[in-house]
Amino acid sequence: MSLNRFLLCTGSVLASVLGAHASLNTVPTIPFIEAGGSYSLSHLTDIVVDSRYAESVDHNGETWIPPTLQQFAATFQADIQSVFGLDVPLSHGTKRKANAIFITLTNQTGFHDAAGQWTSEGYALTVDDKGVVVAGASPLGAWWGTRSVIQAAVEGKSTLAKGSGVDAPGWGTRGVMLDAGRHYYPPDFLVEMCSYLSFFKQNTFHVHLSDNIDNNVELYSRERSLHDTYAAFRLWSDDPAVAGLNKRANESYTRDEFDDIQTQCAQRGVTIIPEIEAPGHALVIVQWKPELGLGDLSMLNISHPDTIPTMKTIWKTFLPWFHSKTVHIGADEYNSSLVSDYTYFVNTMNDYIRTESSGKKAMRIWGTFTPKEGCNVSKSVSYQHWDTSADRPYWDYIQNGYNVLNSDDYLYLVGGWSGSFPQVLNQTMIFDDPYGKPYSPPTFDTSLIGDNPPRNNPRTLGHLAALWNDYGPNSTTVLQAYYSWRDSLPALADKQWGGNITATVYSSVFDKLHAAVPGQNLDRSIPSKNKTILHYSFEEENAKTVKDHSGNGYDGTVHGCKIRNGQVHFENGCYVETPLGSKGRDYTLSFYVKPTNNMPGTLFAGPDSTFVNGNGTISNTTLISGGNPYSLNYTLPLNAWTGVNLIGKGTDTIMTVANAGDSSKTMVFNTRIGVNGQGFVWAPIAVEAPLHRIGEGFTGLMKEIILTDGALY
Repeated sequence: MSLNRFLLCTGSVLASVLGAHASLNTVPTIPFIEAGGSYSLSHLTDIVVDSRYAESVDHNGETWIPPTLQQFAATFQADIQSVFGLDVPLSHGTKRKANAIFITLTNQTGFHDAAGQWTSEGYALTVDDKGVVVAGASPLGAWWGTRSVIQAAVEGKSTLAKGSGVDAPGWGTRGVMLDAGRHYYPPDFLVEMCSYLSFFKQNTFHVHLSDNIDNNVELYSRERSLHDTYAAFRLWSDDPAVAGLNKRANESYTRDEFDDIQTQCAQRGVTIIPEIEAPGHALVIVQWKPELGLGDLSMLNISHPDTIPTMKTIWKTFLPWFHSKTVHIGADEYNSSLVSDYTYFVNTMNDYIRTESSGKKAMRIWGTFTPKEGCNVSKSVSYQHWDTSADRPYWDYIQNGYNVLNSDDYLYLVGGWSGSFPQVLNQTMIFDDPYGKPYSPPTFDTSLIGDNPPRNNPRTLGHLAALWNDYGPNSTTVLQAYYSWRDSLPALADKQWGGNITATVYSSVFDKLHAAVPGQNLDRSIPSKNKTILHYSFEEENAKTVKDHSGNGYDGTVHGCKIRNGQVHFENGCYVETPLGSKGRDYTLSFYVKPTNNMPGTLFAGPDSTFVNGNGTISNTTLISGGNPYSLNYTLPLNAWTGVNLIGKGTDTIMTVANAGDSSKTMVFNTRIGVNGQGFVWAPIAVEAPLHRIGEGFTGLMKEIILTDGALY
């Protein structure tokens, strides 16, 4: 029997019994009919890529740089090694062989979305005595099948239930939107997030690349808006045409960096959708060219003769950077008295982008004005709904022939603090929406069920969960964005795909699956044999290597420092280097310290944060993360030993101190978050423990450095 006929037969068997809703408890769930027995990955001798399709790519997805079947298989091979410790060779052939995972393509007809349309993201999975067959509708479909293999094997402790299934997503756009305009995120973070999304079959990472904090026209002077109000454009180009647009070179992406982000994400099936925001939320452009602003300088004056030429210049510069078929121009929250200008702007930019990219790119905007308000934009433009006070997507857009992507504020997050929105994705709202059923992409309105399209309406593109940084870069650390999504985003991924996992089952499988997500370490976890991760006691005089007494072998290297009497003497820029970078939640970093001069110096430094004794002109103990300082009202006493515990406990970062002068003190690091220019609130800030270098730039002594897994508080 041919492979396609074999898969068609198993698909037919599956279809005949789907009434039983048999599935694997992966995330998303997989329709799967068990045949009895299991297959152990320990028997694997090969991962075989079908040589007939090794160089095939998916032309139906959102990226212009789709990986080949061979490239996806190579990433899968590396994941099998990292998750299970199995070094399985990658080979080629046109047929299955015993004890192998065979990765191929098939034209079987079971790959349909919720609207009944064929989707290239479908795949068939078969497990039997010979091994495993993953047969995708395209290389991307096969990739999602490999995610199913890993997850099912994690659940089965390296074994897979024998049986077969045919799986396909209900909607084509699944993932998240991140506001990088008001908070910079390093390239590595975006790539790691793509790995997290991919493991749960989310395929889209919408990155909002320009924005400003609220420009309060009632309180802010023109001078303040133009020079002091935070606004950023995250792409850095040396092209003279955009010189001066980006004033934050150290918080930007070069073309090489953005190419690499898009390429690495595409290698895991995730497309970066870039957004450059205008004509609203455009203060960064007006700060560059003040003559283009309206009375509210965060809005462009579309009628100004240089406004549209300026926007065309920006897009002409950066369109070649973007490898997605869809780009986003923002077009959110503009002056409601200028709907005709707004419509002209959107249609003009749509014509320009489609012409400039030879018709290769489609354009998306946020739902702001509707056709009944006179906003008649081209039907080739898709809408991204976010607020039912602005539109009724089913009636305003879908019924008028527009495609709509759902980002309703039901699952809207704001980093750090908000008077209206949560900071963490609510799992209960995902499993039980106001209509008493699990959330799904067609749920545009959680108040009026009649305002939602049928599940099978083909104009519902999918769903992205949005995380905004309304209050700017100091409101959160980089990794707090991940923690906003960490525990519940996979549950949402199940619903975006069309899975049927329950809250009870999800809670039973999440920890195991989360621990297996390859290609990332967003938790900043450190392998350890016990609770003590690292312990330096500095017992060897003037050693070049510091022994780690934790049993983990994380020995340190001394760079120019003297060691005497169990103490490290830091001076003249010497430091101790560890093989570690950062430790994420929860942790306790304990040490004794004795500053011998009052100059600011670094106590501990890592890739995510720095812990300093003084910062600039102040002597306060300070944590720095993402370039933002978070200080305590405390200074380490000079020429005296102080016992310090730096503690990460959930969303809190705490410092306790004890010395001869102060019996003990407990202090919490907070951040001051501005509220629309009318005051502020204090909110906790969660900072990872910095571990890579100790004492560089500090003058004084340290001893007995211990890192513990868990918050000893």
